[in-house]
Amino acid sequence: MKFNKLFLLLGLLVIAGMVLTACGGGTTANEEPVAEEPMEEPTEEPMEEPTEEPMEEPTEEPEPTEEPAPMLGSAEYPIQVLFVPSVDVDFMIESGDLISQALTDATGYTFEVSVPTSYAATLEEMCASPEDTIGFIPALGYVLANQLCGVQPGLAAERFGWNVYWTGFYVARDSEFQTLADLAGATWAYPDAGSTSGFLYPSSIFADMGMEVGETIEAGGHPQSVLAVYNGQADVATAYFSPPLLPEGRWALGDAPDVPDDRVADCAVNEEGRLFCGEGFRVLDARSAVTEDAPDIIQEVRILDISKEIPNDTMSFSPDFPEDLKQEIIDAVAAFVDEDNPDCAASLCNERFYNWTAVGPIADENFDGVRILVAQQGITLENLGE
Repeated sequence: MKFNKLFLLLGLLVIAGMVLTACGGGTTANEEPVAEEPMEEPTEEPMEEPTEEPMEEPTEEPEPTEEPAPMLGSAEYPIQVLFVPSVDVDFMIESGDLISQALTDATGYTFEVSVPTSYAATLEEMCASPEDTIGFIPALGYVLANQLCGVQPGLAAERFGWNVYWTGFYVARDSEFQTLADLAGATWAYPDAGSTSGFLYPSSIFADMGMEVGETIEAGGHPQSVLAVYNGQADVATAYFSPPLLPEGRWALGDAPDVPDDRVADCAVNEEGRLFCGEGFRVLDARSAVTEDAPDIIQEVRILDISKEIPNDTMSFSPDFPEDLKQEIIDAVAAFVDEDNPDCAASLCNERFYNWTAVGPIADENFDGVRILVAQQGITLENLGE
């Protein structure tokens, strides 16, 4: 029993010593505590300034080079050719290609033909396109366009040797009108207010006589004016007059303008579409342009009187048309206008077109007489027809 107590005591002492050793941290009482070395502050490495890479100068892209403007007369920039709508407009449009192709063949240039809706529209278009336009316009049209924007004459028409024409006053053959004075109060059909023979000259004649007509009808063309009398819509029509071709000799100023009474019954259209009154007497006035609609036009409509001479219609150039092209085109038109040329006979030389047979020179001063009438009546493009 005593022996067991001794072993228990020794065990407790061993355990107590182990506890004390653990609490002493493994140091003896005489050991100096080791001083802790100060911790070095971490040194921040200097940050490198970011180096900017040199910016490349932007390289300018080359400006696009402009394509050169197309040349006048090329397919991209054709020369404009305008015809006033004075006669059979449908026929003019259909045959216009013959004219443009002939001019192209002669000059190598490209042309574009059109028929504006009125005389005024033709003149306005010439002035609106000053560098590239040719106009086939009458004397009044030329004077107004020259006044408006400086249009210049190129050449003038000739018809069977005449470089002038006249106003014809057309009435029903069975009417009672014997002189122009008898037309007071009559219904008057005229082609267009821009027509020289159809409007300017008769207006001047009526004004000089101190006479007033009655109702007026703007018919839209010379053939339409004559048809207005034929159809009973008007008492008198004014339209162009060109002298007839005679079996012998030549018509002269002072000769009767109408078909002789003894030939009227024989007037008819031949196989070529030309209006003859018996052997060798060929009618060339405005009645010859309506035979498809009115084959008996001579039997139904006569010429009461004619005016004084009027300068023939022109081929004129817009104000800034290139000088170096003008003469080439004038020469080409002069070569084209020949009644024996089948293309001209089917277009510009035809009675349903302008009935040109040749061309001749013309100058601005040739229109001074027309200018006087325009000034007397106060006509401008703005008040045309008022």
